[in-house]
Order: sequence, then C-alpha cells, then structure tokens
Amino acid sequence: MNLLEQKLSSYTEPQKAQAAGIYPYFRKIESEQDTEVIIDGKKVLMFGSNSYLGLTNHPEVKAAAREAVEKYGTGCAGSRFLNGTLDSHIALEKRLAEFAGKEDAIIFSTGFQVNLGVISCLLGREDYIIWDSLNHASIIEGIRLSPAKSLRYKHNDMAALERRLQQCDPERIKLIVVDGVFSMEGDLCNLPEICRLAEQYKASVMVDEAHGFGVMGDHGRGVCNHFGLTDKVDLIMGTFSKSFAAIGGFIAGSKTTINYIRHHARSYIFSASCTPAATAAVGKSLEIMLREPERVEALQEKTRYCLEKFRKRGFEIGHTSTPIIPLFVRDNEKTFRVTAELFHEGVFVNPVVAPAVAPEDTLIRFSLMATHTYEQLDTAIEKITAVFRRLDIPLHPQA
Repeated sequence: MNLLEQKLSSYTEPQKAQAAGIYPYFRKIESEQDTEVIIDGKKVLMFGSNSYLGLTNHPEVKAAAREAVEKYGTGCAGSRFLNGTLDSHIALEKRLAEFAGKEDAIIFSTGFQVNLGVISCLLGREDYIIWDSLNHASIIEGIRLSPAKSLRYKHNDMAALERRLQQCDPERIKLIVVDGVFSMEGDLCNLPEICRLAEQYKASVMVDEAHGFGVMGDHGRGVCNHFGLTDKVDLIMGTFSKSFAAIGGFIAGSKTTINYIRHHARSYIFSASCTPAATAAVGKSLEIMLREPERVEALQEKTRYCLEKFRKRGFEIGHTSTPIIPLFVRDNEKTFRVTAELFHEGVFVNPVVAPAVAPEDTLIRFSLMATHTYEQLDTAIEKITAVFRRLDIPLHPQA
C-alpha cells in the first residue's frame, strides 16, 4: 500500500455509519424528482429537493429539452470560448439579464463554477473580499482561489461587517459577497444594511441568488428584487439546479463587468458549455415562472403554513422565512438517526452535520416545493414530530 492509500484508508466514517444503519447519503432515486420519489421500489415523500417550483418534471420543460437535443445534439463538445456557443445560449443570457434586472449575463455549466470563476478573477492582491461566515461552499472556494485579502464576518452581523470594512484600505477595491437566502438555515441576508454600508465605504456587492430565484420577489426575481435593491447590487448570481429545473448557472451585472468575466473566469473559459437540453429547460422554466406567478405564491403560502405548524409544535427553526426550514437537533448522531428513521417512515429529508456545521448546530433540512399538497405537508410534520419525540429531542410547544 503506497503512502496515499495509507492516508485514505484511515477514513472510515462512512463505513461506520453504514454498519450502524444510519448512513444518509447517495440514496438511489428510481423516478423523476417530484413531491414523491421511488427509492428501492418504495414511495417516499420528498422534502430534500431544491426544486422549489416543482418544474423538473413539467411536460413543457421536458418537451423543450427533447426538442433541443433533436436540434443541437446532446452536447456542445467545447467551451463557450471556442466552438461551444449556441444561439440558444445567447438568447437565454439576454432573457436572464432582463429577469435579474441587469445589463448583461453569462451562463456557466454549473452554479459552483459561477462562484469559483467570478470571485477568483475579479480582484488583485491588494483588494478585499468580505464575506458572511455561512456563505455557500462555492463562494468560499472562489475566495480561496482569489489573490485578494479575505475578511470573514459573523453571520448576518452588520456591526462585524462594518468593522471589516473599516479595516480595508479605502483606496482599494472591496467586494462584499453574500448569499441572498442561506442554503442550510433558510434565513435572508440583511441586504438593506449591507447595501447601506457598501455605499458608505465605497464597496461593491455580489449576491448569490441560488435559493432566492423562484422563491422571493416579484415573479420569483429573488432577494434583491424583494428588498427593492437590485440597482444597488453590482453582481447577481443564480443557479439552474433549483427553481430552473436543470443544471448550470449564470452571473448578471453591467456590460463592463460581464465582458471582463467572460474573458477572465477560468471555470468559464476552460469548461465545456451548458448542454442544449439544460439551456432549453431553463428557458422554458423561466417562461413558466413569469407566466404563472401563482407557483411562487403557492410556495410562499405553503412555507407560511409549515413555519406556523413547526413553531406551534415547539421545533427550533431559527430565523428562516423561506422554503428551507432547519429543524435543529444539535447532536451529530441523533441527526443521522432522525434522517434514517424518517426515511423508514417514508419521509426523505437531508441531515446537516459536522464538519459542515458545529456539532452543537446540527439540523435536519426540510425543504418545500410549490407542488407539495397540504396532505403531504401534514403527513410529514406528523411523522417528524413523532420521531423527534421518540429520540428525546427537545420540543417546546406553544401554549
């Protein structure tokens, strides 16, 4: 066994969880991504998906993808820089820029690549990236690749953000990067105060709307739109793997900024372009989102319904106001056990455990789709309540 194998062989945590019957990852889904899925031949209620508007199996979206394959084939066989740009890419970029309220936009092959490429290419060694401690991993990886100075601030702590801004050389570029909706705990960034501080300290702002588009704002236009601050935000990022029912991502901003990114972001230049099917699926999903605002309204109404139910039953759910509802367990092993027992009961949820969060902050991530029925919501909440009680996880019901 060589040295690399020796090192890797010491990693046995997954095997231990598998032996205990509580391993929660890589569960094989045998059906389309919907409010119910089939795993090992068994129907399971899906509360672990990011398909917020329930469009992944919409007949129009699937038809658009099929038609794109018939016209363009299955892939582009190259990067956007060279032979991989389709007329459908250009058309979608124009529509996404308009949707996000910006002058221009470009499409990447994944959302992760957007943050990786954009954040790493914009700033120099004497500049500053200032970021929330609960930002998504893709933002953190982009920051690691950037030569700029990295300054982290405590989650949603605006006094801490201001202290970081005060540390910066006023003559250098400062970029504040933040999730619009935080992906694990579902709370919103304090964008009004972030924009106020950015203006005061002459900083730029980038907002990751991965979990905001389709969820917040007019016709699902996101957190920036929700707060009426689109014009105050310099860069707006989005992914296609949530409300847009495909895979990929985009960044929207001024023509000057997008032109620079288009010619400098390495994850864009050196990656194959977004597939024809995914591009068409996103375009059709965007069309449906704008045509049917009742989908966003239904998602918001079901979010309010579940938040009220969980609060009345005494669940600790933090500050969420979105379809991402964290159910805090605050114990690593119990979080795994809750996930396993709920799966046995026919409810699919995702565990969030250390090292992704501190052991005392572990939680179950319960996420909603506009297409969930109220009967499905009630069934899941009943089963979750029963499992929490069975495992002696504290609940504090409201009087």
